[in-house]
Amino acid sequence: MPQIHHLNCVKIVSPVNDNVCGHCLLIQENDKLILIDTGIGLLDILKPEERIGQQLIDMVGYHFDENQTAIRQIEKLGLNPKNVTDCVISHLDNDHIGGLADFPNAIVHVGLEECDAYISGNPRYLKTPLSHQPTIKTYEKLDLNWFGFEARKVDVDIETEIFLIPLFGHTLGHCGVALKTENGWIFYIADAYYMRIELTDSDHPVNQLAKMRAENNDLRLETLDKIRTLINDHPEIEVFGYHDIEEFNFYKN
Repeated sequence: MPQIHHLNCVKIVSPVNDNVCGHCLLIQENDKLILIDTGIGLLDILKPEERIGQQLIDMVGYHFDENQTAIRQIEKLGLNPKNVTDCVISHLDNDHIGGLADFPNAIVHVGLEECDAYISGNPRYLKTPLSHQPTIKTYEKLDLNWFGFEARKVDVDIETEIFLIPLFGHTLGHCGVALKTENGWIFYIADAYYMRIELTDSDHPVNQLAKMRAENNDLRLETLDKIRTLINDHPEIEVFGYHDIEEFNFYKN
């Protein structure tokens, strides 16, 4: 039976929230492990200035802890990190992919638009997280629908169904990830919102931060509207993002 583990693989201290998390998922199925985003990696912690740069460290508010890396948490679960065969990535910002180098043989699955934006030279992206040159599999638009969203089925050799769900705005290829489990659907919306309160309070300070970091704020706001509608129409779907520590604390146990 597949198991879903909730891992917090980042700690960020910001003016908006002094405990911002990096809510990754680990799918354990038979002898395979699949990561949904990776958080910060061991190399980031060992060589932060070289891998990330002091300016970005200070701007984001990274706090580094080796025990918080996905690889160390996988080991703590009694699992073998070498069994991580695939990493499904919402988008290519460093705090979501810094840990990829800890799983050098894993296939990286990402939306085509996001990969194109990365290789275009967009300065928001760091090149170090992919410097180990992993195998990358991209996914383009398909004629699939998931609860009113476009869906792209991820090609992984496990029973659990995984779909990349375009949620453009934060980046031009930003995707959420939908998982079909025996208990229903999980919808990880990554950075479509930073904090869930963005769905209900347009005056909260986090909205300004989300706007500043959006590649296309109009698309970001459209995405938020679609997520609101989904939550209202389908309360049975578990919906959560990457950075909201309250959401993580709710799901981790």
